[in-house]
Amino acid sequence: MRLQRTIKKEVVFQGIGLHTGKYANVRLKPAARDTGIVFCRIDKGAIIRANINSVVDTAFATTIGFINGSDIVKIKTVEHLLAAAAGLGIDNLIVEVDGPEIPILDGSSTELVGIILEAGIAKQGKKMPFIKITKPVVYEDAHARIVALPYDGSRISYYINFGHRMPGHQELTLDIDEKSFIKEIAPARTFGFLSDVEQLRANGLAKGGSLDNAVIVGDDGILNAAGLRFDDEFVRHKILDSIGDLSLIGFPIQGHIMLEKAGHTANINFLKKLISCVDCWSLVSEVDHLPQQVLNYS
Repeated sequence: MRLQRTIKKEVVFQGIGLHTGKYANVRLKPAARDTGIVFCRIDKGAIIRANINSVVDTAFATTIGFINGSDIVKIKTVEHLLAAAAGLGIDNLIVEVDGPEIPILDGSSTELVGIILEAGIAKQGKKMPFIKITKPVVYEDAHARIVALPYDGSRISYYINFGHRMPGHQELTLDIDEKSFIKEIAPARTFGFLSDVEQLRANGLAKGGSLDNAVIVGDDGILNAAGLRFDDEFVRHKILDSIGDLSLIGFPIQGHIMLEKAGHTANINFLKKLISCVDCWSLVSEVDHLPQQVLNYS
């Protein structure tokens, strides 16, 4: 069991949102132990904790929100920042943002990793609890299948098949730690199909998307002049998204997570299924018990 971690100093970044097309400034700030990841919409005066209860939308991105009277304050596309934090073992963090979406930057988590490393990582004087998978857990829906198996470490296997020449079928298994995340997962960019772009924009999405922040697949292949960063960049980005989404359970997961054709909706539904299967996992902590509300996501 490792010590909890935060960042050493404040850092800022800014950019356009992939879906809203709106510009936002983000400030990352150190947080006390046991804080978790907390988002603050400073333009709306709303505080939104990064957990399953806060998820309000999973269409093409993970959106968290807070009900403020008759209004719902939202922050869209949090998964890449959450993945960077989880991949670097950052447990406690304040994220201040003055807009409706976390900037997409280059479409991966590489710049976010660099920003966090620039801030520095500080160990905190308390151990970080983790969820240990003790029995298999299976989630299935009409499109996806996710299985969690006991494993002495953190391993992810992902399988995709889009029925398209590119990307087609891709699969990858990785043990996830700080080194493998930075090298193998963080650089993988979000992707989309040119044939879907007009429909997405008609539905109010992908307004900030471009060849600078996404891999675009046309009928004849990749439209980005520089090509791919990995031959299997698509499945690596799906792993990146899943790391961000799965972190919304609030604790690192020790186990082997196997995902097949899963997106944000399936990832969140899997977490709910996992939490409900109380005989299939244990919460390993330096204390005998944790407060009941820690995993009360009902």
